[in-house]
Amino acid sequence: MGARILTLQRQARELGRLRTGYTDGKRPMRSRTWVISSHAEHYVEAAAKAWGGTVESWTPLNSKIPQFRVITEAESIDALLPPGDPLSQYNEMWSGGGCQRRCNGETEQISRQACLCLAQFGEDWHQQPKGRVCSATSRINVMLPDMPDLGVWRAETHSFYAANEWGGTVDMVLSGTGGQGLVPVSLRIEPRQRVAGGQTKKFPVVVVEVRGITPRQALTGPLPTALALDPAGAEQPLALEAGRPDYIAEAEGALTSDDVRDVWRKAAKNGDVDPKGTDPLSKKLMALAALKDEEDKGPDEDGAYEAEVIEEAS
Repeated sequence: MGARILTLQRQARELGRLRTGYTDGKRPMRSRTWVISSHAEHYVEAAAKAWGGTVESWTPLNSKIPQFRVITEAESIDALLPPGDPLSQYNEMWSGGGCQRRCNGETEQISRQACLCLAQFGEDWHQQPKGRVCSATSRINVMLPDMPDLGVWRAETHSFYAANEWGGTVDMVLSGTGGQGLVPVSLRIEPRQRVAGGQTKKFPVVVVEVRGITPRQALTGPLPTALALDPAGAEQPLALEAGRPDYIAEAEGALTSDDVRDVWRKAAKNGDVDPKGTDPLSKKLMALAALKDEEDKGPDEDGAYEAEVIEEAS
């Protein structure tokens, strides 16, 4: 029988990085297409076959360990969000000696002090020059379904706009799936511009887009793995595609809260909900049951309230 060390945090192996830039010698360069790098040459060769480009040996700045990279021809890459929370976000400051600050916006995690940038520069600290204060740093782990091996690829950005949008997208997805199952997405490099102070600034932003499914499907609950891996033909509601009853529709058509609870019991018997009721579908059904309870307290169609008749003893 298999066993695990319960105090260890299990995680998928990182296979490589998805980058939006590269170095030309020691000069950093932006790329309009994805740059894929890894320690394993055959991973990068597979990426070049899928998205174009030429595989080359490459050594990152401040490192002596050679890797491989390919500057692809793809502005968008299909990926999968793995189970759990794939997004990590902090305000960070780095130097040649490593990470000097890592702050969640309120507490700097290394020193355990209140936000140092806020204390030093006030509420507009983010307007200070780069390097003087922390940068918004977002890292997201994704799976590339058509690449070799099982593991995750990490994309990282220091964009303020991406930090807001990634958090919003991932949190909406997690509200529907509860962090269970795979979710198909696309990672796309989108050119943008901003006009402020009489100046126009052009910059790229990495966008995380839910791919091939509707909001109804994404928020109903964990997706069937087959649908997540091949969402291209998804046109029907998730409940029909998954081959399971549309429990929400049944509950909405129920007359009483007891009928709604019968729908939940049916779902539990079919193995479509957590027996403890902690999954998103169970919570929605219980919310509908509570709503039916409130409706039962109101008057009927004739304006009369249900009441218990008690006969007085003679």
